[in-house]
Amino acid sequence: MSQAKRTPGDVLRASRKKDSQTKRAKVLATLEAMAERGETISFTAVARAAGVSNWLVYAEGVREQIEAAMKNQAKAGRRKSQAGADASAASLATDLALVREENKALREERDRLKKAVQRSLGAQLDQAGTKELTARIDELLAAVERLTVERDEIRAERDELRRKLTETEDDLAAAREAGKRMMRHVNRVPQ
Repeated sequence: MSQAKRTPGDVLRASRKKDSQTKRAKVLATLEAMAERGETISFTAVARAAGVSNWLVYAEGVREQIEAAMKNQAKAGRRKSQAGADASAASLATDLALVREENKALREERDRLKKAVQRSLGAQLDQAGTKELTARIDELLAAVERLTVERDEIRAERDELRRKLTETEDDLAAAREAGKRMMRHVNRVPQ
């Protein structure tokens, strides 16, 4: 018994299926971890945390899991807000003061890091000569041109495949119709 040789298309389909399963598992694991950490769950937040595209989190089987987690989180939030409604004004004022201090420290750190990045970029620009920058620009322009040609070729191939698919669908519909007529004819002919 000989085993049929796998075509490149079979290999590609199998690879895509495995990749899809891996990404879906990663999304679900990320969702579970976010829920355990008490992070706010949204489609965008899960996609970003899992490192996948937004369309995947809306895919069937994944979307329902995220929606369920969002509902559970909303229910838990309502319970917490009812329990925390009795917080005293003094504790709220203390929390507010702490948040303001933390915000001030974060702003100062952001400004310090921003200045460091600006100094670093300035030093890099000073070191890079005009000749090197021109060569880099030419290199990038050539890459853009090459990618544009590749994109156009891929689009043309896609359009040709769509045309062939339409023709095949038309042929299939015609064959089905012919088969139906033939079956009606065969059923009408006395035997």
